[in-house]
Amino acid sequence: MAKDTPVKPLTGQALVEKVKELNSYSPEEKAKACGYYSLTKSGAPRVNMMKFMNALLEAEGIQFDGPQNGNGRGGRSASYRISVQANGNLLIGAAYTKQMNLKPGDEFDITLGRKHIKLKQVGAEDEES
Repeated sequence: MAKDTPVKPLTGQALVEKVKELNSYSPEEKAKACGYYSLTKSGAPRVNMMKFMNALLEAEGIQFDGPQNGNGRGGRSASYRISVQANGNLLIGAAYTKQMNLKPGDEFDITLGRKHIKLKQVGAEDEES
């Protein structure tokens, strides 16, 4: 194998052990020694620090990103708190309607309490005793 040909990057326990061996090296030198670099058109090495750090986190069992929600996309999660909009409306977001399997056209009875608003789906059985 030629000296300038990139090697397959180390992963898992092999990566962790190699990084420990290279304790006195700079982070860029560690990444290159573990195979996390590519060659530019001119043949100069370009270190892939992000791939190296992500592989190291994964090898150590550290999950940097939280688990994905069911549809595989990120986004906001339901906070169970809403605010009155400038026009006086309350908007109940899609996260809540999706969680309750609501469909367009579903109807609700609105009951106003002293400090609460209660929505009861028309045709749904009352869950409270």
